[in-house]
Amino acid sequence: MRYIPNTDDDLKAMLKEIGVKHAGELFSAVPGELILEEELNLPSSLSEIELLTVMERLAEENAHAGSYKSFLGGGIYNHFIPSAVKSIVSRSEFYTSYTPYQPEVSQGTLQAMFEFQTLMCQLLSMGVSNASLYCGASSTAEAVLMALRIKRSSTVVVSKAVHPDYRRVIRTYCSNGTVRIVEAPYDGNGVTDTDCLKELIDDDTAAVVIQSPNFFGVIEDLDQQEKLIHGKGALFISVFTEPVAFGLLKPPGEYGADICCGEGQSLGIPPGFGGPHLGILTAKEEYLRNIPGRIVGKTVDEEGREAYVLTLTAREQHIRRDKARSNICTNQGLCALTATVYLEGLGKSGIRKLALSNYRRAEYTKKKLCEIEYIKSVFGGPTFNEFVIRLDCDPEEIVQRLLEKKILVGIPLGRWYPDLKDCLLVTVTELLSKEDIDFLFEAMKGL
Repeated sequence: MRYIPNTDDDLKAMLKEIGVKHAGELFSAVPGELILEEELNLPSSLSEIELLTVMERLAEENAHAGSYKSFLGGGIYNHFIPSAVKSIVSRSEFYTSYTPYQPEVSQGTLQAMFEFQTLMCQLLSMGVSNASLYCGASSTAEAVLMALRIKRSSTVVVSKAVHPDYRRVIRTYCSNGTVRIVEAPYDGNGVTDTDCLKELIDDDTAAVVIQSPNFFGVIEDLDQQEKLIHGKGALFISVFTEPVAFGLLKPPGEYGADICCGEGQSLGIPPGFGGPHLGILTAKEEYLRNIPGRIVGKTVDEEGREAYVLTLTAREQHIRRDKARSNICTNQGLCALTATVYLEGLGKSGIRKLALSNYRRAEYTKKKLCEIEYIKSVFGGPTFNEFVIRLDCDPEEIVQRLLEKKILVGIPLGRWYPDLKDCLLVTVTELLSKEDIDFLFEAMKGL
């Protein structure tokens, strides 16, 4: 049986144990006028096989990824996931494991976490990585708190081209009144306005947060920004939502980023309604002791055999709360393992090929859509994977009309950026073929 209801004897035993005569007494604190006296209008009970038949029929009415052509992105991306990923992470020794409190019996879990850290450092060209956080937004906010601890300053400058939800989470984390968040505008090319950035950074600035590729898909000039930020004495926090981009683009560590953080969902984790996601947080090695969460280390035991240990666990569950680096009390271990298996399967050449495929498809889509009379490209800067288009009509209406053709065309930007209220963010990955892109073109041209 998929479910086993309580029998009458079970109910009697439980009620007797807690000292009440009937279940109604458990609700004695609820005002009588709020209690429903009549019977609920529910259908009669079904057998398990009848219930499964009903649920399968209802499920057939759902929209699913295979029946829609999705051009959605904005921080969550639809990539192909090889069968090997699911096969490995579904093994019981992985999906049932939790926090490795006893390293001597958790060597497999610890090794997987160590491999994840190694891959993140290689992908982003950073010195040290923790063993994952909840999501890109939380890892970005944790990076900001980390910078505030290091610099002992109270101001953080955040580019408005950083994902809007990430900026909201940063504000939530820093809402105790002691931290000042300043937002830097973006310019006509869709990148952080360097002239404004110069004016916003002062002696009290702990860090500057830049996303690249940013929320608009535009690639920022991290080289110029790094020189400006470090020249002013602040820390440089580099953020990403699409790690696949670093198969093609120079990683943030090579631009001198002090902290690099973001979202790892693209690495083998399917899109979902709110998760699960994977927070990635890396930094220069000199800031190791300020990293939240945990770090797994590799050593040898007293007999000289390779062994893995929790080297750093600066969280409140392990040490005094006032000494803890964060209240993050677990990690996305299974998601981190998924990203590890995914990247190991791709290899260095594989992720480059994947990134190049995404880039070319997105560029082809941008070029095709801009051939349509009522569509224009908004930003002139180079983009990866996604881009913004401006329409001579209401984007929300376009979204609804294309839904009828089973196309998820993109994300209207007006709810976050009033100056882009007539714009859509369009995303293209390797799961969209040339035929799919041409189908979108014909559909939009037909409108």
